[in-house]
Order: sequence, then structure tokens, then C-alpha cells
Amino acid sequence: MKTVKVLVSLLICAVLLSSCAGGGKPEFAASEATEEVNQYLVDSFGEVMLSGQMESTWMGSPDYEMDIIEQATGKLPAIRGLDFMNGDFDGVVERAKQWWEKGGIVTICWHTGINGAGYEESKNDTPDFDKLFDESTPEHKAMIENWDQAAEALSKLKDAGVPVLWRPFHEFDGQWFWWGKGGGDNFVKLWKMMHDRFTNEFGLDNLIWVLGYSGDVKDGWYPGDEYCDVIGSDTYDNSTHKKAFERLEKLNTQKPIAFHECGYVPEIENFVNDGCLWSWFMVWHTDFISNYDKTELNEVYNDEKVITLDELPEWGSKE
Repeated sequence: MKTVKVLVSLLICAVLLSSCAGGGKPEFAASEATEEVNQYLVDSFGEVMLSGQMESTWMGSPDYEMDIIEQATGKLPAIRGLDFMNGDFDGVVERAKQWWEKGGIVTICWHTGINGAGYEESKNDTPDFDKLFDESTPEHKAMIENWDQAAEALSKLKDAGVPVLWRPFHEFDGQWFWWGKGGGDNFVKLWKMMHDRFTNEFGLDNLIWVLGYSGDVKDGWYPGDEYCDVIGSDTYDNSTHKKAFERLEKLNTQKPIAFHECGYVPEIENFVNDGCLWSWFMVWHTDFISNYDKTELNEVYNDEKVITLDELPEWGSKE
């Protein structure tokens, strides 16, 4: 009997290690809360769009954008966007915890230079990828030390039970950020390196990996099904972004497809008619939301196809 129990335990462990959120983390099983959020995204994709809003931290209050939305619509977004930019690790962790406690979903991106800092460095750095991938070089060490700061912050969210839609190296195929400047092959290697480090070294089972293309969705940049859970694209051309949606569909990943940055959101009926009901949309911060026509914003947030904070499920892990 003891032998049978041991075999059963080993079998359960094997199943857990092979399970994954949305198509593939070969080394670990997602946390219960993370799996629940991921499954919700999978189940709701094609039926509704979750509302999302990127925050800023320099407009007097980190809730600047949220206050505008609530005043105009009587609602709050389902997803709050945050950024580790300029080393704001502690602030992002605290606001992410608060949003999860409200019942919302958290997505985090990261404008960072190779060694740290913020937006300008993320665009102006010119990496030597051979040195970045060589573990013996100072360049590699500095990059990894920077990554580990983000991993430690994400570990705090793991300990707090907070799932994260993690969107690193966004708009990679646009090639204006340093992580895209080496082309598709180097980007894929970089993405896998971070995925493996965060998964295996830090055990971050609270991450839903969002692969965020630019508006063009170029070929040759996909790291593989097991290295991402959601795929997406962004644009600020005020359209439904149909062409990008169709290009993402052609990847045949069977994953949710996100409109992870945008400006104006057209009438939701247009998304339905164009056959591109994204998993979520996320309006960018400051002027993109403050200049938004408030009547039109109210119509978007109160459309029956749009999910707001109050319409998300009660996450079981928080009961």
C-alpha cells in the first residue's frame, strides 16, 4: 500500500509539472489564482473584451486615469496597466496588490535600458547581443542583475498571491527598443532566457506571459507556444486593428489575442463586425484618456460586450 501511495504521489507531481497556463510552461504548474485568471481569459476570448487602462505616476495621483474613467462612466477598468520604469518596483508592487484586492487584473510592462533606468535608455541603448548572451561578460552580468530586480518584485506579488499579465520586451518587432534591435533570432533567444530564468531560478508561477507585438506583427519573432500564454499587438491609429488581429490568428496558437495598447477605442460593434473581438483593450495613459470624449468613453464602458471591474468573477483563491 505504501508503494502505491508513493507511485500516486509521483504521478500527481508529474502531472503538475507538465501542466501549464494557456499552452505551455514545461517546468512548473501555474499557481491556482494564476490558472484561474488565465482560464477566464481563455473562456471569455471571442465573447467579450475586458477593459484596461494604463496608469501614470506623475499627474498628482497614480489613480489619475482611473478617476477620469470612474467620473465619466461610473465604472473602473477590469485591467490596470503598470510599468516598472525608472525602478518603480516597490510602487508597482503595492498598487498591483491593491488592484488585485479590488478584484481586478494586473498587467505589467517594463521600459528599461539594458542596465536599468527608463524610457530613453530603452530606446537609445545599442546592444552587442553576442556579449549579452555570453555569461562571462560584464554586459551579460549587468543585464541579468537588472532583470533580477524585476524578478524580485514579481516574487513579492507571487507571495501575495497576485497573478500578473507579464508583458516584457513589448513592441519587439518594431525594433525601436533595444531588445528588438538584434532582429528576430536574437529576440527569441532573449525572451527564452528571461522566461527560463524567471520560471526556473525564481519559480514565478504567478506570471501569464504576454507576447506583445507592434502594430505590424512581423514574421520570425515567435518564441514558441510553450513560452507565452497570450499574444497581442498594439496601435494608436484609432481603428479596430483588424489586420493585426488576422495576422496573429494565422500563427494558429489558439491563445487569447490582446489589444495591449491603444488610444481611442472605436464602437464595440465595429470590433464585432470586423471579426476582431480582442481579449482586452488597454488605453494608454495621460492625454489618451484625459482627451477622450467622455460620452463615447461611457458608451464603451457600458457596452454589454465590455467587461469592467465590477463584472469580473470572484476569484476563488481570494475567498
